[in-house]
Amino acid sequence: MSLGPAEVAKIAYLARLAIRDEDVPAYARNLSAILELVAQMNAADTTGVTPMAHPLDMAQRLRPDTVSEPDQRAAFQAIAPRVEAGLYLVPKVIE
Repeated sequence: MSLGPAEVAKIAYLARLAIRDEDVPAYARNLSAILELVAQMNAADTTGVTPMAHPLDMAQRLRPDTVSEPDQRAAFQAIAPRVEAGLYLVPKVIE
């Protein structure tokens, strides 16, 4: 699939990107090359290939779920501008 200058301008507009007119041909070439690569990848036969989330069959090492920091809630709330019932009060930002 080949993209023309009008299509590149439309894509740039939709993506809210400002591109110079002299850069449009280069963008058209590069985007067309990307779309050609995607078309080649779509043409590959993937029957029998199981979709996977990650190429490695490994489990993430987890750290023990233990407390590593002292409880400083009272100290932090003592210096907060406004606190009520253990919660920080902030100005209303949405009407």
